[in-house]
Amino acid sequence: MEQFDSFINFAGLVMLAIVPYILASQGTMLAGRTGIFNVAQEGIMLVGASIGFLAALRAGNLWLGLLAAAIVGGLFGLALAYFTATLKMDQFVIGLALFFTGLGVSSLAYKLVIGVTLQPPLIPTLRAAPIPLLHRIPLLGPILFEQNLLVYFAGLLSLFLTYFLYHTSWGLQLRSVGENPKAADSLGINVIGLQYATSIAGGMLMGVAGAYLPMVYTGTFTDGIVQGRGWLAIALAFFGGWRPDLIFLGAVFFAAVEVLSLRVQITGGAIPYQFLLTLPYITTILVMIFAFRRARVPAFLGLNYDREKRSV
Repeated sequence: MEQFDSFINFAGLVMLAIVPYILASQGTMLAGRTGIFNVAQEGIMLVGASIGFLAALRAGNLWLGLLAAAIVGGLFGLALAYFTATLKMDQFVIGLALFFTGLGVSSLAYKLVIGVTLQPPLIPTLRAAPIPLLHRIPLLGPILFEQNLLVYFAGLLSLFLTYFLYHTSWGLQLRSVGENPKAADSLGINVIGLQYATSIAGGMLMGVAGAYLPMVYTGTFTDGIVQGRGWLAIALAFFGGWRPDLIFLGAVFFAAVEVLSLRVQITGGAIPYQFLLTLPYITTILVMIFAFRRARVPAFLGLNYDREKRSV
């Protein structure tokens, strides 16, 4: 019975930990489906965590903090779309520039508002919102239906994106932009408009992914709060073949490793927790070595579309 309860607790923590991975990687996938390769996830998540925390602290409302994080993330997505889709600048270079911008802005904003304090301010964390009746289901109920609202949102988002991309005409249009924007343009599809929309939406998801960390994990902001999850989101996009459903499964794996490493760190064990902490990054390297060549990535990923050129 004790082992049964331990498993339920572990699985529940995994569901709690998948949210930043899902939101950031689905935002990466969404922009990538129109050819925009965002590599600024870490910076956007950091600035989302900082601004979201500060807004929640000042307003006394976590949802306003999440809204502020989504807005600032959307602004970063807008900047990425403007410099790449409109000005045709190198996507990787612009992404790195936005990463460093987010890194600096997150720390600067916190210091301007809070300053240097011995005791960092705290905000209340998101509480669980059990779903009536469903949370009473044996085994699955405590794991899936006794979570906070953002866990439900992350799961529903993955389901929605899977249906939207593969079972609607709008999703087909969006995917066609990332595969052959010239052909999509010839059919009257607004290529640049879709690139702007997906880049902004992806940035908003990354901002919320960052804000989730202080609002659920720590109750406060620190400079290293994201801990590489933004970079892992890129690996997850490749790991899942740029498919929302497979990205969700990959997020479960990364979250399980994270929770396991924390448990070993707290309880102690034969396996050094430092080794477990490296597993997601080892997986990232393996993904880049083996899965990158086999992954079905959008054909126009990372390239800028110019309708004036005869070919793309």
